[in-house]
Amino acid sequence: MKYEFLNIFIPIGYLFFIGLIGIFFVRRNMLIVLMSIELLLLSVNLNFIVFSCLNDDAVGLLFSFFILTVAAAESAIGLSLLVIFFRLKSVISVDAISMLKG
Repeated sequence: MKYEFLNIFIPIGYLFFIGLIGIFFVRRNMLIVLMSIELLLLSVNLNFIVFSCLNDDAVGLLFSFFILTVAAAESAIGLSLLVIFFRLKSVISVDAISMLKG
């Protein structure tokens, strides 16, 4: 039983690591950064779900539901801001967005 859950946690760790790589090392495209944040939130959700099943508790499922709600709102707002910025500047580079700081 212990090794079955270990086989579940390894792919979740890979998802989290890919999300971290996307945020910290691939900072050219804002769309990739948003997708990497979504990967991080997905891996955290999967951890909550697995621990909830492991402990026979519904609290992890409830937390994963709230995280999915926040992730959906974050992606909707982020993509809408990205579309507006692309219409104005015709570029979605993180460097071009950081020039907007006053």
